[in-house]
Amino acid sequence: MRDPGRVAAAIEILRRFAERPSPLNILMKDWERSARYAGSKDRAFVRGLCLDTLRHWRSHLGAEDPRWGVYLTLKETWGWSAERLEEAFGGEHGDGALTDQDRAAAPVDVLDLPVFLEGDEGAAKAAAGMSGRAPVDLRVNTLKADREKALKALSTLRAEPSPLSPVGIRIPPHPSHEKGPGVTVIPAFGKGWIEVQDEGSQLTVLALGDLKGKQVLDFCAGAGGKTLALAAEMQNTGQVFAYDVDASRLAPIHDRLRRSGARNVQVVAPSEPERLLALEAAMDLVFVDAPCSGSGTWRRHPDTKWRLTPDHLATRQEEQDLVLKEAARFVKPGGILAFITCSFLTGENEERVEDFLARNQEFELVPVLGQAHGEIKEKIQDFVQADSLRLAPWSSGTDAFTMMKMRRKTP
Repeated sequence: MRDPGRVAAAIEILRRFAERPSPLNILMKDWERSARYAGSKDRAFVRGLCLDTLRHWRSHLGAEDPRWGVYLTLKETWGWSAERLEEAFGGEHGDGALTDQDRAAAPVDVLDLPVFLEGDEGAAKAAAGMSGRAPVDLRVNTLKADREKALKALSTLRAEPSPLSPVGIRIPPHPSHEKGPGVTVIPAFGKGWIEVQDEGSQLTVLALGDLKGKQVLDFCAGAGGKTLALAAEMQNTGQVFAYDVDASRLAPIHDRLRRSGARNVQVVAPSEPERLLALEAAMDLVFVDAPCSGSGTWRRHPDTKWRLTPDHLATRQEEQDLVLKEAARFVKPGGILAFITCSFLTGENEERVEDFLARNQEFELVPVLGQAHGEIKEKIQDFVQADSLRLAPWSSGTDAFTMMKMRRKTP
């Protein structure tokens, strides 16, 4: 495919998104099924153009007209010349020759956030911080390799040590029009030396301090990314119980555990309530990676930004309240309840913890880095606000994660 066909495909996909916001992956797959002629480079180009357009959806007028959004993205973000733009739109299989109205389109001074979030504190900083592409972050699985060994295995991918996590590796963002690095197909991944995990996610586990020999419940384990990180930090000592209320989200964890070499993890399925009940008031740590808006990953998934509504956010907050209430049952006296979201919104973080503490007098807020190792504490203490660890693209260079810790008081 040449420029005209690729650009027209992106406009077609984004028009469908504008009519009815749906996950971009679904819209891409629908297009790919009808475009069997498109090769891997074509698909990467179209996906990259859609993602960059969605990152600037409002300021580049995409919400008003997806054609203008694509035009301004190619002009302002990709730096295409006037001649190339004319050919891309007016050439064979293009979306149609540029008009004077198209050429007059210009970015507008609005925040690239959902309108209902514009008044939030820090909205401008968040809009700017979420407008760029994110790197590929990897976590070295210390049960099988060290960072030096993993870096050598990734030398062809421009891999480098992560700036904050001692077990992190970072691959810089690839050009928008190119396919990303195939990390999951390299031998080091198959051997279990590395896992794909944002550096911010790694830091939420590292900030917990020494967990060796402890009893830990990962209450919203999902596919097991943080479960694996916890098991590695514990060096196969103690016990990690991985639970999720949704069995389908939990399903991938089994293969990941086999590849990782983790032997201290027990998967507790939602169909086994008696096994979960046996853990009540017995855990040193209950780790709650709560369901949330996912606003912390808007660099990677900009389509989710424009699918967030006030009703959706309110539903997530209700789910977080319920998850905290349920998870608290498993914390033993003196134990820690860690609450983490991949969100920068205070309504999904500090406000949820405040409401929880108001209803549960037996818990108290504790310093979020109180048990962290000296090296980690030194590196991330600048990202602590009051009693919250707040990581974000505009401060720590990671996805946005917020973490708070509560202790169950002893009688």
